[in-house]
Amino acid sequence: MGITSALVLFAVIWSMTFLIILPIRVKTQGDLGEIVPGTHAGAPEVHNIGKKAKITTAISLVLWAVIAGIILSEVISVRDLDWYGHMGPEAPADGTDG
Repeated sequence: MGITSALVLFAVIWSMTFLIILPIRVKTQGDLGEIVPGTHAGAPEVHNIGKKAKITTAISLVLWAVIAGIILSEVISVRDLDWYGHMGPEAPADGTDG
């Protein structure tokens, strides 16, 4: 895995984790009973974005390390995910045809 692949993998994991963490412990205007005229009652009042970004980064680093380790050690490869046999037989390691 190259550096670009590693960064893209981390960005995808971070984004997905952030979307999961984002709605946790959100206090809305409706919850607090202080609805600003012209806004929805479900609009967030207390969201703690900075704290959630730090938590997301910590969780993402752990997930990235596990997933990158699996990819680099080749415990699971692309051929393991080829359930319908579209990739054909694996070529011999010595480079010969058969």
